[in-house]
Amino acid sequence: MTTIPVDAATLPAFPPRRETPPLDPPKLYSFFRQREPIARVRLWNGNAAWIVTRWEDVRTVLASPHASAVTSNPGFPTFSSARAAQLSVRKTFINMDPPEHSKYRRVLTKEFTIKRLEALRPAIQQVADQLLDAMIASGSPADLREGFAMPMPATIISTMLGVPYEHHDQLRAWTEQRNELNGDPEAVRSAANQMLALISDILRQKEAEPGDADLLSRMARDFILPGAITHDEGVQMASLLYAAGHDTSANQIALGMLSLLQDRAQFEAVRDDPAMLKPAIEEMLRFSTIVHFNSVRVATADIAVGDVTIKAGEGIFALLSAANRDPAVFEDPDAFDIFRPRHDHLAFSYGIHQCLGQPLARIELEIAFETILRRLPNLRLAVPADTLKFDEDTMVFHVKQLPVAW
Repeated sequence: MTTIPVDAATLPAFPPRRETPPLDPPKLYSFFRQREPIARVRLWNGNAAWIVTRWEDVRTVLASPHASAVTSNPGFPTFSSARAAQLSVRKTFINMDPPEHSKYRRVLTKEFTIKRLEALRPAIQQVADQLLDAMIASGSPADLREGFAMPMPATIISTMLGVPYEHHDQLRAWTEQRNELNGDPEAVRSAANQMLALISDILRQKEAEPGDADLLSRMARDFILPGAITHDEGVQMASLLYAAGHDTSANQIALGMLSLLQDRAQFEAVRDDPAMLKPAIEEMLRFSTIVHFNSVRVATADIAVGDVTIKAGEGIFALLSAANRDPAVFEDPDAFDIFRPRHDHLAFSYGIHQCLGQPLARIELEIAFETILRRLPNLRLAVPADTLKFDEDTMVFHVKQLPVAW
């Protein structure tokens, strides 16, 4: 194994910008995957960190017990001062290692079983139909992202958690602000704290009248009131679930539909053959990898990855979006191909921190796309694809608007 000495000032800056086409990750990822798949980069604060770009190596990092998700560990890397500010406020299980991670994740495990989530299908279908009714009634063209993709998962996660939907606009604004990578650090920290304060008030109400109506009520009854977790720990978990439960699914609906709309043959294949729906969704997840800066770690002991040793105290970016474009795993990886035979992508990460909510996300995506394609079989982009605007300066990559006609 080799350790590479480095002068951070000579390293390429990270994160790089996307180029054309914007749906592809930065070309620098492909460059490094071919020439130096485990490479050093320079961060905003002048520190060096590792980026890992191959599918196999990303899995190695994320499976290692020495790759820590604890943000307070020395050497934990961040993308920017804004991201550092957000992480200083977030103190929940996705930034913990075992045994703490296991303890708090167990609080939520039964809420995300396939059986419990499948029972939500009728309610999710009703929301999808109501939103599509309203969008169709408003007339063509319409913004599919704003009229359907954003409110659908937001309504579901609000109902599931027991957060009154009347708070959604404010919670969405705070979620977007706290996820900014290049925003003002104090504004990011303020948004995160205000979100926590509102959810704290809602959770207090659940604790005062514990019941079984929603996830927060059950959390209060089964864990907070008996003393298994504290109120503040419950607030942190609820804030994470709310933000992740609407922002990611919403933007995946929009980007997934954009990919379909740019290839009419694939659009029609999914529309006309129900058996193509699930493989199409897996390809959307792989192709977009919308949480494009997920899976940040710091080594707590030396980790052998490929022919490189990442030393204790060194930061690591295990790049899921790069891994999902690895030609060693996915043939012609930069092509959107719903007929692709392999679906072992890493869009939901890997290892003990793999996304807890992925069964819910898949159900939402299945219902969203089935409903849209059935009711709007002639859907098309209302503007040239090359005029669409994207936002990569946030933790969740997304198209800003998706104008469609039918």
